[in-house]
Amino acid sequence: MRIMGRRRALVGVLAGSLLIAGCNAGPGQVGAAVIIDGASVSVDRVQQMIDKAVREHPYGQQLAKEHKLDLVGREIVRQEILHKLTERAAQREGIRVDESLVVAALQKDPLATPMEAKQQDAPETSVEQLVARVRNHREALIDAALQSQLGLKYLDKLSVTFDFSSVSSTDATGGDADKLREQAIEKARRFAASPNAAAELIAQDQQTSDTQAGAGQKLPAMQSPATASTVLFGIQPNTVAAFQPSPQQPLWVVVVMRERTADKPVASDQATQPTAQQLAKVGVRLLQPYLDQVDLKVNPRYGVWDVVEMNLAANEASKKGIVLPVHGATPQQR
Repeated sequence: MRIMGRRRALVGVLAGSLLIAGCNAGPGQVGAAVIIDGASVSVDRVQQMIDKAVREHPYGQQLAKEHKLDLVGREIVRQEILHKLTERAAQREGIRVDESLVVAALQKDPLATPMEAKQQDAPETSVEQLVARVRNHREALIDAALQSQLGLKYLDKLSVTFDFSSVSSTDATGGDADKLREQAIEKARRFAASPNAAAELIAQDQQTSDTQAGAGQKLPAMQSPATASTVLFGIQPNTVAAFQPSPQQPLWVVVVMRERTADKPVASDQATQPTAQQLAKVGVRLLQPYLDQVDLKVNPRYGVWDVVEMNLAANEASKKGIVLPVHGATPQQR
């Protein structure tokens, strides 16, 4: 299945992908918000960008009134981290953006328009767009294009085979959300206890009628581009992950990865055309393995890195899941 014309896709990304939809001193260096391979971004620099967001954008002013500028600070640090990972991935994959496309995009500059106080998108999406506007626009547009190219390169090749179980609730109000999270993380720890633990636990779960569980499940990324942007497609074989596929549903999935391939196109009779936003998110997910190749230190005032969300969480208890190596199994890189 032809995904889309590469040049047309990149023009679309450059022109509009970003329009879709009192603390500890520092992580080892006084005044640093984040340190990546020895290169730091200062707390002062992050504050300058927050000040710019409030000064130039009504949406930033609205966040200030709501005492939510911490969201902006975390997103600034997140985008700095993703920028470094994107540069590393682009160099390794031999991906680049045509300079003429960059020039054309900057002439129209989709990031030049101030953001109004009222936004229709989800808060996390709106904050992401706000931070893109207070960054260097050229850098932000190139990052978005490179991430989309990465997604485009591997979407029709990426496929995972995994075993899974689940933790769910009949409480539609979400009143037991914290309990579900704890149960899912505990099950993930049990899965990761030994090479055979997951198979034994899943076999037990398959005997019960109220637990979804299975083994040898194969899923090509092209079959579900939305799922391809989740941690399921970011982990390596002999790794366990627990995550909630949809915040709107009281269901957590615990998986153990058995095989992850990305070396040749995968045939699928249920291929789905990805949106530009989905393609970009797949690209961000494909940056996950590069986290193991960098020395990353985040100042606790901006939170902790959450690999499940490829984002910063306010604290450990706010993380959207967990990723664990299987104890006693040989790590694999595919």
